Amino acid sequence: MITINNLSKVYRTKKGEIKGVDNVSLTINEGEIYGIVGYSGAGKSSLVRCINLLERPTTGNITVDGVDLTTLKSEELRQARLRIGMIFQHFNLVSQKTVFENIAFSLKAARVPASKINDRVEQLLEMVGLSDKRDVYPGQLSGGQKQRVGIARALANNPKVLLCDEATSALDPTTTKSILKLLKKINRELNITIVLITHEMDVVKEICHRMAIMQGGRVVEEGKVYDIFASPKEELTREFIESVISFELPETILKKVSGTLVKVVFKGEVAGESVVSDTIQKFAINGNFLHGSIDYIQEQPLGIFVMELTGGKAEIKKALDYIGKRTALVEVIRHGV
Repeated sequence: MITINNLSKVYRTKKGEIKGVDNVSLTINEGEIYGIVGYSGAGKSSLVRCINLLERPTTGNITVDGVDLTTLKSEELRQARLRIGMIFQHFNLVSQKTVFENIAFSLKAARVPASKINDRVEQLLEMVGLSDKRDVYPGQLSGGQKQRVGIARALANNPKVLLCDEATSALDPTTTKSILKLLKKINRELNITIVLITHEMDVVKEICHRMAIMQGGRVVEEGKVYDIFASPKEELTREFIESVISFELPETILKKVSGTLVKVVFKGEVAGESVVSDTIQKFAINGNFLHGSIDYIQEQPLGIFVMELTGGKAEIKKALDYIGKRTALVEVIRHGV
């Protein structure tokens, strides 16, 4: 659906050239929700704006639904952009226009016949749950309602791709969940490919199938969301994950731990198995759970536990080897004293 090849975006400023995007290549499959994560300045917003050529790449190319956008002339590009909807962090609604008029504006810009606009807007309002706000102005809406208008407007011309640039960053947690639920519904029912730019790992964990982590304009890690949460490769990725799933133990607890401190990751069905209790019965060791949880990512369980193992070094090594064969990861945080 979307192929990004060797894409770079260089901004020329008075202080010199700044690389917003640095030689990025990605493939985003049709019908998936793809997250692009990074801190401010990582290049993620520059990248997403290149996808619909709001920013023209300095080098590289963007192919959407089989069409290389970088080769299109102005009218061809305008037509291609109709198939790419976009929603923004701050909604970008016209305050002097009603909800109906804000959505209808996209249809008029696409030269949709006036006779078809009313029915299409009514259909979109029902889809985003705002049929009762048809004649209300943006100033009378909550943040979540404004974003729903933005989503309806982005869907007006039946796009195949929906770009979301920090779409939930200005919203409270409860409203964020409702917007993410709506995006999942849109993805499922309309098979729209969604590219979601965010710095919030909770958002990615909630709805994305695959993801990329960006830093300094480059992609530093990429893959299935579940796999990245289970076994992150880069320190930056671990930092993002720990913002969602923290396993830092209080110093008062650590002072009491004299055994071997380990982190165990259970993937899929293994998360529900009695691996640890089997291990304790099989080997001459004791186990003490200190911290842990089971999360669900794309409806698959992912268990992460921190525990203390005590016993002879040889038995602990056998136990760790046994656990390692039955789980996704065993990491020794600190050896016993």
